[in-house]
Amino acid sequence: MPHNHSVDDAEEGNTILKDHWNGLSMTEPERIHFQNVIATFNHYAQYSLSANNRRRKDVFALSREDQDVLDKLGYKKKLDEVDTAILANADFLAKIVENPEIFGHDLEEEEDPSPSVDPRQAPEPHHSHSHGHGAADHSHDHGHSHSSGHGHHHSHDQHHGSGHAHRRKKYKPTEFDMDKLRSTLKQFVRDWSEEGAQEREMCYQPLIDSLLEFYPNAQSPEDRSKLRVLVPGAGLGRLAWDVAKLGFSCQGNEFSHYMLLSSYFILNRTESIGQHKVYPYVHSFSNVPNRQSMLREISIPDVPPSSLPPTSNFSLVAGDFEEIYGLESDPDEPQSGQWDAVLTCFFIDTARNIVNYLRTIHKILAPGGVWINLGPLLWHFENNNTNDLSIELDLEEIKALAREIGFEISNERDMNATYTNNSESMLGYVYKTAFWTATKVA
Repeated sequence: MPHNHSVDDAEEGNTILKDHWNGLSMTEPERIHFQNVIATFNHYAQYSLSANNRRRKDVFALSREDQDVLDKLGYKKKLDEVDTAILANADFLAKIVENPEIFGHDLEEEEDPSPSVDPRQAPEPHHSHSHGHGAADHSHDHGHSHSSGHGHHHSHDQHHGSGHAHRRKKYKPTEFDMDKLRSTLKQFVRDWSEEGAQEREMCYQPLIDSLLEFYPNAQSPEDRSKLRVLVPGAGLGRLAWDVAKLGFSCQGNEFSHYMLLSSYFILNRTESIGQHKVYPYVHSFSNVPNRQSMLREISIPDVPPSSLPPTSNFSLVAGDFEEIYGLESDPDEPQSGQWDAVLTCFFIDTARNIVNYLRTIHKILAPGGVWINLGPLLWHFENNNTNDLSIELDLEEIKALAREIGFEISNERDMNATYTNNSESMLGYVYKTAFWTATKVA
């Protein structure tokens, strides 16, 4: 999706985003991938209920004595409660993809996935659930799910599948697809819930504080509106939204269809605090301290997305970071030297070629502009099986590369941070992230 198609802020701040995606040009594999993502959303209920139904089958495989013991513990009742939560999630996800034509793509007809299937009759999932924590997949998901190792959900979905115009074989989402969707639910917690506030304080606030420190004379909305800030790998858009809330002219960039569909919904189709309820922790029974923790309801959003000031300039651009900002492909929207700040949060390790990432950041910054970074180095294409290029530098090499390209690095420090962390889980991961401020000096 190499084209720069923005979804811009609406007049008078009443609606955050207006649809400017109609006519978005896509290759055939990208179009098919988009349809497969929609299918994954639509198959969530059937797939997840099937996984939970497997637990019921396991109970019935036990002796009557053991079944009676589990009945006394309320285990079967808990399975029913998980079904209810899954169906609530399915209703929420269905709203996100209710009108996918707003993105300008003609969708082919596909057989009804029957999301309301009786959980006790649901077929088994297509793939088993792996509990390993090996090499990262390439979904760019820095979260730690029970099935996909240590990845973080940014930018590059794998485009796969096949089909023909107007009619195609029904797509059956894989465990990989469903794990990306489950990660998206957790991303809503990180970006748009009260529960995610602590994680945002760890990850987003240092970037925002440094931006304010770098431009101390920009105090009024008028002054800040003259400063252009880019947030690549914007995910569900909260960091970019927070920057725009402060008065800066801010643009987020995102590649993942899971993120783009979801961010459009939360920013453009959501009006009030706590309008939606999700249950992001019902998919795994591992490392659960109690039933209440697993079944807890998360309300989103924690702020009204339409509350940006009327003078704010906020946009989201769909597409690959390097292809949009690394090339002067749109003469009406030049990039070189046009940005005053670039904020990268858990982003730079999504690069196939980190040299080009840093060169692109340097190129688009104005002289004296600032690049502020926070994140780990979990190279997402390391040991990939898709023959993708992957250049994997260590931290000192990256800093040396930045200096070689023309940055002066300051304010270097390590910062502990989490990514879509479940605060009540018995298992958690903490990244020792690298933070710095880099000024374009050459």
